[in-house]
Amino acid sequence: MSRTILDLHVLQTVPPSNINRDDTGAPKTAIYGGVRRARVSSQAWKRATRLAFDSLLDPGELGTRTKRVAELLAERIRELDSSIEEREAWTLAAETVQTATGSKIEVPKRRADAAKKKGEGEPAPESAYLMFLSARQRDGLAELAVEGRADIKAFLKDKDNKKRAKEIADTRHSVDIALFGRMVADGADINVDAAAQVAHAISVHAVENESDYYTAVDDRNTDAEPGAGMIGTVEFNSATLYRYAALDVDLLRKNLGEGLRDDEPVTEPLRRAVEAFVRGFVESLPSGKLNTFGNNTLPDAVIVKLRTSRPISFVGAFEEPVMLGNGHLQEASGRLADYIPEVELAYGAEDGTDTWVLRIGRSTEKLSGLGTELSLPDLVSAVGAAVAQRPAPAK
Repeated sequence: MSRTILDLHVLQTVPPSNINRDDTGAPKTAIYGGVRRARVSSQAWKRATRLAFDSLLDPGELGTRTKRVAELLAERIRELDSSIEEREAWTLAAETVQTATGSKIEVPKRRADAAKKKGEGEPAPESAYLMFLSARQRDGLAELAVEGRADIKAFLKDKDNKKRAKEIADTRHSVDIALFGRMVADGADINVDAAAQVAHAISVHAVENESDYYTAVDDRNTDAEPGAGMIGTVEFNSATLYRYAALDVDLLRKNLGEGLRDDEPVTEPLRRAVEAFVRGFVESLPSGKLNTFGNNTLPDAVIVKLRTSRPISFVGAFEEPVMLGNGHLQEASGRLADYIPEVELAYGAEDGTDTWVLRIGRSTEKLSGLGTELSLPDLVSAVGAAVAQRPAPAK
């Protein structure tokens, strides 16, 4: 069966930095090909991509992931009916979310105890884990809660109303839920399988973390007090990273559903989501220690492939670490330029595959023959248009 799969391959050089720390504060690393590599976790880059959506998509197409889901929903309830007091709104929200998701929404004991010690009223209820709801799901559940305000528990015990609550929570998913999925431990029937896969970024070469010793001077010190106000160390490394992500376009289409607006094609939500994912993943950067190191680089090379079969990572090109010559980028680009056609030829994966390339400078020249060279805005538009033209799989 023919599929529609999008692969993104990125080479990005990052100067001294610590964009993703482990529990000791050191940059994360991994052993690959027998040597230690710099590593940036998939979770860190997925969050950076999600944050990039704020400037790429309308807020109505995004979701909110929070334990404070009752407060989030209560805000919308009070916008719909200003006569509802805050605490009543919390109760309405908690009952509605519990019914829709099967998750307990209650006041955490630690917060209740802390409020009691301070002589404050009981705080808002929370979910036990992060709850991911789209803006449209939030609005739908708020409308349902206002409708059942008179006796919310009895209202939601009604079979039809309970069904409505679950349907609201399991339809009209936001772009970020459709891409990155949703896991509801107490309500597996409304889980959403992630359409996107993001690999841990690793350096194409061996890396050893370094340590920077720093001091800070007290502005009020006198000549008689020449010492530092504080001293410390921060670990860092620098790396040329291979970043990879894959997108199951068919699953994304299913998660999003077809567009319902008369003024746009039914494939428009899919096109917007794909374009946001490509641009967000390419341009985003995890923000760890960003003010300390100012490592605001953009990728040196981006290769995007639209396939009709399974996703393919080309990290194997770097199983043997790149050795330092004229930097790492030129050798890494040459490795990819040779490895990609070999893999695709061996597995017949070049058939029906469209390829676009963005590259910077002479070091990436060998990548120019892999596909159509475009600037990022043009590449994003071309990918979006190609995806929208691909037929949906037969049901």
